[in-house]
Amino acid sequence: MEKLTNKEEEIMMVLWKLKKAFVKEVLEAIPAPKPHYNTLSTIIRNLQDKGYVSYEAFGNTHRYFPKIEKEVYRKQYVNNALLSYFDNSYTGLVSHFAKEKKISVAELKEIIALIEQKK
Repeated sequence: MEKLTNKEEEIMMVLWKLKKAFVKEVLEAIPAPKPHYNTLSTIIRNLQDKGYVSYEAFGNTHRYFPKIEKEVYRKQYVNNALLSYFDNSYTGLVSHFAKEKKISVAELKEIIALIEQKK
C-alpha cells in the first residue's frame, strides 16, 4: 500500500466520512483553504490510480468512494510509523507520548486495563 501525501490523506478522510461523493461534495466538505476544483479532481484521480478510490459513472460525472477502509489504512500507517520512528517498540511509542505530555496517567491506566483484559 503506497503512502499518501498529507493532502491525499485529507481527501481520504472526507471520503471515508461521506462514503460516496462527487468532487463538488468533497470540495464542500474540505475546510479552508480549499483547493481549486480541478486540483481536487486531480488528487482524487491520483487516489484512484493508487488504488484507494474507485467510482461510479453517471454520464460524464463520477461519484467516488473509498476502496480501502479507514481502519486498514490506519493500521498500515501506525505500523509504518512504529517501525520507522520507534524501532518497532510500542514502549517507545507510548513513552514518546508520555514525554510529550500527550497522554495522561488515567489514559495509561486505561491502556493497561485493556491489555490485562486480553490476557
